[in-house]
Amino acid sequence: MPTYTIRNKETEELFDIFCTYPELQEILENDNNLIHMLSAPAIVGDHVVNRMDGGMKETFSRIAEAHPNSPLADRFGSSQNNKQKKVQEIGKKHGLVRKDGGQNMSKVKL
Repeated sequence: MPTYTIRNKETEELFDIFCTYPELQEILENDNNLIHMLSAPAIVGDHVVNRMDGGMKETFSRIAEAHPNSPLADRFGSSQNNKQKKVQEIGKKHGLVRKDGGQNMSKVKL
C-alpha cells in the first residue's frame, strides 16, 4: 500500500498516511483542512533493465557505430572484428586514442 503525505491547512503540519487511494480520497472529502501533497515515489532496489527489446538494441548499436570510442560502443559492440577491437583497446589503454576517435600522436615516440 502506498504512503501519502498530507498537510493540514490550519496547523501547517505534515504527516504521512498509509492507505489505498480510495481511502485517501474519502479522508480528503471528509476533512476540508487536509491537502494531499505532491511527493516523489519511493523507488526501492536496483531498477536497471537487463533485458531490452530488439528495437532498443538496434538503436544503441547504430549509436555505437557512429561513436566507436564511446562506452556505448564498448557495451553494444560494433561491426569491428576481434582484431580491430583489440587494437582499439590497446590504443585507449595507452592514451593513443582521443575522445573524438582521432589518434593522439603526441604520445607516439619516433
